[in-house]
Amino acid sequence: MPSALTFPGVYIEEIPSGVRTITGVATSIALFIGWAARGPTDRALRLTSFADFERQYGGLDRRSLLGYAVKQFYDNGGADAYVLRIANANAVTAAAAIGDLALTASSPGAWANAYRVRLTRRTDDAARFKLEVLHQPSNNAVVESFENLSMSDADARFVDTVINGRSGFITVEAGSTTTPANATVDLDGTTAGADGTVIGPDDSAFRTALLALFGTGTVTDRIDLFNLVCVPGLTDATTIATLQGHCRTSRAFLMVDPVVDATVGTVSLAGLTGSDAMNSAFFFPWVVTPDPLQEGALRAFPPCGFVAGVFARTDATRGVWKAPAGSDASINGASGLVITMSDAENGQLNPQGINCLRTLPVYGTVVWGSRTLHGHNDRASEWKYVPVRRLALFLEESLYRGTQWVVFEPNDEPLWAQIRLNIGAFLQNLFRQGAFQGTSPREAYFVKCDKTTTTQTDINLGIVNIIVGFAPLKPAEFVVIKIQQIAGEIPT
Repeated sequence: MPSALTFPGVYIEEIPSGVRTITGVATSIALFIGWAARGPTDRALRLTSFADFERQYGGLDRRSLLGYAVKQFYDNGGADAYVLRIANANAVTAAAAIGDLALTASSPGAWANAYRVRLTRRTDDAARFKLEVLHQPSNNAVVESFENLSMSDADARFVDTVINGRSGFITVEAGSTTTPANATVDLDGTTAGADGTVIGPDDSAFRTALLALFGTGTVTDRIDLFNLVCVPGLTDATTIATLQGHCRTSRAFLMVDPVVDATVGTVSLAGLTGSDAMNSAFFFPWVVTPDPLQEGALRAFPPCGFVAGVFARTDATRGVWKAPAGSDASINGASGLVITMSDAENGQLNPQGINCLRTLPVYGTVVWGSRTLHGHNDRASEWKYVPVRRLALFLEESLYRGTQWVVFEPNDEPLWAQIRLNIGAFLQNLFRQGAFQGTSPREAYFVKCDKTTTTQTDINLGIVNIIVGFAPLKPAEFVVIKIQQIAGEIPT
């Protein structure tokens, strides 16, 4: 009621309804990891187009599969991705100096050797200056400019504060309060940048650096949400098994590539089907597509980037509960496959949980399988199919984020009723979109949160138990058409 009733009259009070809308999380934010010649190594950058990748990581590079996979993701319908750059320890960061102002490239690599930095003092105030970054191959075009800077850390325009963390090309450190004289220096004036040894998934140094990116307090731990993990060309079973565990912890899904020269007879899932493998899927074979850096010559690429884009496109048009496979799951940009399989060969691999890419008449190159690495027929796993597993991950992440308000609320029937109301409304909306099996909400899902799920002992321990069940849609993997002749009418 109102805090104080002091005069005769009418008082208005707003009463909370208890409705807290649960919003479904994104389902196709990809995380790409690989070697690149440019870009930060201490954090992941979020990109919304391949143009962003070109600006931040330098674009395509024939020495690495990373840029190609990112491009293939966006070409096939992807819209949102993080990129993590791995660089070898012997990569060198370019450095220079203008007076007492130390200049360092924003990331290691030879890319910085193409840039210069120009310092110009203000004519009306010699204590202030402008700093510009110039690109030498573009006729010294100005790519960044910072005005009215100061060498004093007491000034609001202190050069370190203004530039560091904002510039995409340099970091600076003022060694004194003395303003340097006008000058233009090459960014590699003191130390030349170097790419270091190029490393890839076949190198132990790469795999060690890759696994160091996961775990509590690491770079990936600081990413708010990612759903699809791609390490183009990674085929080491031990590393993949470890990544599967990290993906399960992060409620993400791992795209696994085969060996480039694998055949129908030699392709193997050995070491890839452990207890955490339900959060991953295997796609075979590699995809042949024109390479823009080789004048369109055909080159084979791992399927993970293409398939991640197909996942994103299917999620956007049909929903995460639709299998990202079939005649609609065409692979844009593909000229063919390393191996063209027959139906019989496809039939050998599909029961093992190997998702085949096929080139079909009319439809072109398509994804023609949607099983997880727990999809072997003999395993009889409840997480056999990719859309079922990904729908469960979507529900888990959405409910995890959408029920944070419950913490520290009074643990009794009013709270339980609000929980049932809010989660039920969220699931009902999904049911209306066709996410679940069944013709009625009772057949499609249930939400339980009452005295039967939360006992007095649980209440004493500060625990509230919520049980959510759903009936998933299984893909129509095999379509059987029975044809029968009708005998002519026999008079009786």
